[in-house]
Amino acid sequence: MSGQASRRDVLGGLLVAFSLAPATALAQTGGGEGSGGPPTVAPDLPGTLAKFPGLDAWIRIAPDGRVTVFTGKVELGTGVKTAMAQLAADELDVAIERVDLITADTRLTPNEGVTAGSQTLEQSGTAIANAAANVRLLLAETAAAQWGVTATTLFTRDGAVLDGKGRRATYGELAASTSLAVRARTDVPRKRREARRLIGRSVPRVDLPAKLTGLPSYVQDMTLPGMVHARVLRGPSSGTRLTPDLAALRRQSGVSKVIRVGQFAAIIGPREWPLEQALRVANRGRWARDVAVPALPPMPAGLLTMRRESQVIDTRRDDPAARGIQRLSARYDRPYLMHGAIGPSCAVALFEEGRLTVWTHSQGVEPLRQAIAELLAMPADSVRCVHREGAGCYGHNGADDVAGDVALIARAMPGVPVRLQWSREQEHGWEPLGPAMLAQIDAALDASGRIVDWRHQVWSNTHSTRPTAAGDLLAGAEMVPPFTPTPPKPIPQPNGGGDRNAIPLYRFPNQTIVSHFLPDMPVRVSALRGLGAHLNIFALESFMDELAAAAGRDPVAFRLAHLDDPRAAAVIRQAARRFGWEGYRPQPNRGRGFAFARYKNHGAYCAVALDIERIPDEGRLIVHRAVAAVDSGEAVNPDGIRNQVEGGIVQSLSWTAFEAAGHDGARRTDYDWSTYPILRFDNAPRSVTVDVIDRPGTPFLGTGECAQGPTAAALANALASATEVRPRSMPLIGQMSLQV
Repeated sequence: MSGQASRRDVLGGLLVAFSLAPATALAQTGGGEGSGGPPTVAPDLPGTLAKFPGLDAWIRIAPDGRVTVFTGKVELGTGVKTAMAQLAADELDVAIERVDLITADTRLTPNEGVTAGSQTLEQSGTAIANAAANVRLLLAETAAAQWGVTATTLFTRDGAVLDGKGRRATYGELAASTSLAVRARTDVPRKRREARRLIGRSVPRVDLPAKLTGLPSYVQDMTLPGMVHARVLRGPSSGTRLTPDLAALRRQSGVSKVIRVGQFAAIIGPREWPLEQALRVANRGRWARDVAVPALPPMPAGLLTMRRESQVIDTRRDDPAARGIQRLSARYDRPYLMHGAIGPSCAVALFEEGRLTVWTHSQGVEPLRQAIAELLAMPADSVRCVHREGAGCYGHNGADDVAGDVALIARAMPGVPVRLQWSREQEHGWEPLGPAMLAQIDAALDASGRIVDWRHQVWSNTHSTRPTAAGDLLAGAEMVPPFTPTPPKPIPQPNGGGDRNAIPLYRFPNQTIVSHFLPDMPVRVSALRGLGAHLNIFALESFMDELAAAAGRDPVAFRLAHLDDPRAAAVIRQAARRFGWEGYRPQPNRGRGFAFARYKNHGAYCAVALDIERIPDEGRLIVHRAVAAVDSGEAVNPDGIRNQVEGGIVQSLSWTAFEAAGHDGARRTDYDWSTYPILRFDNAPRSVTVDVIDRPGTPFLGTGECAQGPTAAALANALASATEVRPRSMPLIGQMSLQV
């Protein structure tokens, strides 16, 4: 077991009394995007302190002065562990090397629901920063009481309280007589900006050295003494059922046990390779399409024929008399998209003495615990889910399902640690896809070229089927009788799911936004990074360019003319300036594209400009330059923000230009990287520049998913500029090849 896991176990044994919510509150977990957890109990406190106001839920100080910080959020490769350690260390006045961060663990950390929606710093980071400021004051007050002085005469430095006259007490010494089992106070200010040493600086990521040197970093790397391996037996893809020849599998070399629970089946052995060979034998068994799954109509038009629940989510009639003299309409769509995790989903579990521990790369360990407890008919308090990073994970991929699978297997093998990793084919075949979507926008321009009316409609399935109950896990559906899945539902505004970012940030005098929620799911779908923002911003920002062209206006100037948010205007101007928008000189088959959005209309502001070239004879795309400007509020770690935007640009270029999950109407058709198209190294941008606009003293704004939407539209606008063909259907390169 890794050193970190050992430390967790030590903590689990020593720290038994702190301010986590009672079991009844934990049971109220929800599975939304970045939501869930117990209800707010202290609305006057910021971030998740409002749900867990006790300081000892967030921070402990050991006798040697070492600080342990707890967060219910997980590290997904976004660098939040580094950022949260910066916040705690700076506010406490300790060296960052003396801070240990414990991420989501149902035994140790606050229940902060699901890590999603780019809300980790908004919620948990804000809580940790303010909790640390409270703890620093409490320690100073303890020292003041011991020395008979007022706390305002003291100061802190490097993990100690000093009076400036020679007296010094370390945090470890003071913690022995300071209770952190107290409610956070609302009147404790955070450090002044000029006193900060870490916040706002590009501190090196704490998680990267191990990843870059091949040291164990992921749940896929975990080993435990006496651990065995497992493989689960399923049909080729979601919506199918396999009938394996279990007797033949029992005779396979290297298979020590076959487990069958209802329709769920798995094979166990001491080594992985013989199990892989046995899995090939199992896959020769009969499979059939699940008749309960509706047929998939041809996409994207099929979305318009599906049962819908329509809702007007925003409407404005500020100037109903405004007359449009030019009306435009357009439809935009995207196909089903895979998460395409580099490492297939994996989990490790141990069942002993009636208690189950699951190490998982789920983004929601608390709701997963509830689902597993129901699946195994165990008390939730007897199930512990511990987060471990996964080798490629964002959104709802197979992480939760493989955890449910391994829980079933581990219960059948008491006292034996079990590691289960899906095959590549199972990951591609069974992970929930990002939903196919379609948007239609209609707008009118007046005589001056201003938009006077706007109507945006979007058709989409749900964007979250994250597990909150046993029926939401694949294994739950394979029980006899099967557990009932949670009915799909839309995620309400202001975050939104399929309608995320469908409401424009621009100021139009008249607008109507309609969300058509499609409850029937022919294909298993759930959260993919950014949810509906990817398609909605693609549509909205593509259409802004089309309207700008119709009005005879420059696209950047046209956007600025419809905005009254100064921070939005600032990122647009910064991106345009850094790109050299005004001095750009077009060349044959080469063009520029621009797009902007504020993620969810309350997260980070991001503007993206692209300089691309389309090679007609080869059908190849060259992205010469990508330039972005981002406003994430107060920038805790500017380099971490740049990393997120750079990654978002590359990911969105792949989704938008190349990706589409195949389906023949009965099942999926892409089972490995040879058939599922993703961006390759020769398609990667040759240059990416990200300017971070720091706003010290302002709230943190979610950044992890802010670049995907603007990049998609910027690419479409650049392709239209380079080829004079307007692409509206993803994947754009496939469509452009047909049109050209």
